[in-house]
Amino acid sequence: MKLLTDILYGVSLREVAGPTNVAVESVVFDSRQVTSYTLFVAVKGTVVDGHEYIEQAVKSGAIAVVCEEMPEHTESHVTYVKVENSAEALGICAANYYDNPSDELKLIGVTGTNGKTTCTTILHALATKLGYKCGLISTVVNKIGQEEIQATHTTPDAVGLNKLLSEMLEAGCDYCFMEVSSHAVDQHRIAGANFSGAAFTNLSRDHLDYHGTIENYIQAKKAFFDGLKTDSFAVTNMDDLHGEVMVEDTRARVVSYGLNGVADVKGKVLENQFSGLVLSVDNNELWSKLIGKFNAYNLLLVYAIAKELEWDQLQVLTIMSEIESVDGRFEYIKTPNNITAIVDYAHTPDALENVLKTIADIRTGNEQVITVVGCGGDRDKGKRPMMAEIACKMSNKVVLTSDNPRSEDPDQIIQDMMAGVDAAEKRKVLSIINRKEGIRTACSLANDGDILLVAGKGHEKYQIIKDEVLPFDDMAVLSETLKMMEK
Repeated sequence: MKLLTDILYGVSLREVAGPTNVAVESVVFDSRQVTSYTLFVAVKGTVVDGHEYIEQAVKSGAIAVVCEEMPEHTESHVTYVKVENSAEALGICAANYYDNPSDELKLIGVTGTNGKTTCTTILHALATKLGYKCGLISTVVNKIGQEEIQATHTTPDAVGLNKLLSEMLEAGCDYCFMEVSSHAVDQHRIAGANFSGAAFTNLSRDHLDYHGTIENYIQAKKAFFDGLKTDSFAVTNMDDLHGEVMVEDTRARVVSYGLNGVADVKGKVLENQFSGLVLSVDNNELWSKLIGKFNAYNLLLVYAIAKELEWDQLQVLTIMSEIESVDGRFEYIKTPNNITAIVDYAHTPDALENVLKTIADIRTGNEQVITVVGCGGDRDKGKRPMMAEIACKMSNKVVLTSDNPRSEDPDQIIQDMMAGVDAAEKRKVLSIINRKEGIRTACSLANDGDILLVAGKGHEKYQIIKDEVLPFDDMAVLSETLKMMEK
């Protein structure tokens, strides 16, 4: 329980009607969660406007309401607080309600189109092996120490985020490593959070169904760095076209990393095989079980953050060489007849190209590359032809199939993808709507020594078709099919 006046500390207030010395027992933005002595924050969402539910919240017991527009009818026993942006106010109120846990924890955020999950997961594993207790907030899973909590979004809502950070603090965590999505920045889900450090992986086309333009997408990512404090650090990829843009207005201490140009943390790929990478980092040699140039960048980012946190560099490099690949990120199996089958989360044109480039760097040239790929429904349609074009240019055979079609017709999604296939390359393409059948067909096309890539869903253990979430696991289907073929 907290006083409303303490919860509102730091919020830009425009108007207050009613007392602020009232006790509040919970902060929510979903009217269905309102009980007695609740502060209800009316947020204008992309689908639902919380202002429409103020009356219902009051009937359910709300003692106070934060809103951008005062309701026509008010109740004398309820305090109404008008603010400029209720989503931003929600973040600050949630942080205050949970005693600002990010002021005590060292909170490190990683943003970018690709690599967020890999970097945060490695950082959590690295810190744990160094003897620290830490939290993880990622697309795949949230963790308090080694306790796993199911993740529903890349970045939780403001209330869920602060509750989770508070629980980490109570459990004795020193650090939290967190993925920060562009949606989270744009929707002010991280408002009120105090980041000790932030890092940028890369930026390419994604989420334009939400942001509308690539410029809006860039600005959403950049806003994360713009909001950092002077005593924090900002790690950026200098080899990425947008690396300098991200940090040009930040107040944080800037640290750069890269493989090509001048950077504070400099790396060089010495070897790249299916067995792993050999990477030169700050004139030290690092062998890693991770594969590909894109993972070389991920490792450099991790090392740069470890350096900023003043962890022992030799210990860091030693432990990094022991860390396994992240679930669903270039995860592969080999069959007795030497077929290499890879599952990867690549669901953007840039990510797919990076994975296929890695395969091209490693292959001898005699084997076929067979790619299975689809695109999600109710998402950016512009990337569909681009994904198919990349798959066809960099593979010997391609199976276009369903990803998570959601409410869309999966056949139409594949037709949208086919628009990117050159007439001369259509002969190498098969369209199979059923994903399981698509994977099985790709396996049947593979001969001894071939490389098979199943892209798009990675760690996901489900498929969303219409309004159903059905069990589905790319790696399980691949493994089962290839084992059957061995008999």
